[in-house]
Amino acid sequence: MKDFIRIRGVSKHFGDFAAVDSVDLTIEKGELFSILGGSGCGKTTLLRMLAGFETPTSGTIEIDGVDVTNQPPYERHVNMMFQSYAVFPHMSVENNIAYGLRKERTPGKEIARRVDEMLELVQLGDFRSRKPDQLSGGQRQRVALARALIKQPKVLLLDEPLAALDKKLRERTQFELMNIQDELGVTFVVVTHDQEEAMTLSSRMAVMDNGRFQQVGTPKEIYEFPANRFVAEFIGTINTFKGRVAAVAEDGIKVYSTEAGVTLTALGKQLVEEGQEIEVAVRPEKIFVSKEKPDDDDDVCIEGVVDDLGYLGNRSLYRIRLESGKIVQVSSQNRRRSVTRFLEWEDKVWISWRALSAVVLLD
Repeated sequence: MKDFIRIRGVSKHFGDFAAVDSVDLTIEKGELFSILGGSGCGKTTLLRMLAGFETPTSGTIEIDGVDVTNQPPYERHVNMMFQSYAVFPHMSVENNIAYGLRKERTPGKEIARRVDEMLELVQLGDFRSRKPDQLSGGQRQRVALARALIKQPKVLLLDEPLAALDKKLRERTQFELMNIQDELGVTFVVVTHDQEEAMTLSSRMAVMDNGRFQQVGTPKEIYEFPANRFVAEFIGTINTFKGRVAAVAEDGIKVYSTEAGVTLTALGKQLVEEGQEIEVAVRPEKIFVSKEKPDDDDDVCIEGVVDDLGYLGNRSLYRIRLESGKIVQVSSQNRRRSVTRFLEWEDKVWISWRALSAVVLLD
């Protein structure tokens, strides 16, 4: 594996506004890389600069060892799949897919061969003569994907590629997209605001806010070891406890929290000092809830009261109020079928988690 895309100090200003603010990033050949962020964070602007539709105010972009910063889109060996898919409504599936090759005056036999390959790849061989209005949303998405891939780009850029699909179709299409990318080995760069989509698709991902990357890593690294409070709260749900460092030990950082009412232990790669004010964070699914006090000394254990609850079918959500008034959210899998609830409002309970299930947040 090698660095295939290199972004160095890239910024994009619109007047006084910095849409992208001096970002650095490397993407390896054959990666499926996602850029995740909310509306207005700069992710689509960065994608458009990779495509050549926008020119950086400063910095450089290299693709496969070539500086493409000022190259026009048609010289970059990059293709882009837009959020709207932009398939031609008056053309059949076959003609939509072949459009780019025909514009390049590729020989007819070569066009036919490659169109057949693409139709097989996206499993639309039986739909080649249909018009887009005769297709489902997922099928139109695959037409757009085939049209983008038929020109054999070095990099495929995808702008919110699954946003127009319903939840179940989106989940199924995610795996189809991954399989196609793995089969072709093309470098995919996906822009999305959907956390689950980025976590499912990506070999690595970047979380973006206010024009900058807050953290870059594998989905597991970002979820389990968020770099800061923004990343921790943006990716999933998390509980935080304010506290003061009581000791820094080999088995973790000891933090006394008045909100929790106990001393917490947390993992932390950051340098901290005794007496420093920090936050300890723990995910809801890592917390257990029970009516009896657990007897495992390795657990953090806190007494509370059920303040609110919700049944979601595969899991239940509980909001537990501690003595300090702090509300802690707990996610519990519903492993047994029952018509009665395990807990009710105002039940006294104990919440617990393994000491090192928590992490330290500094900002």
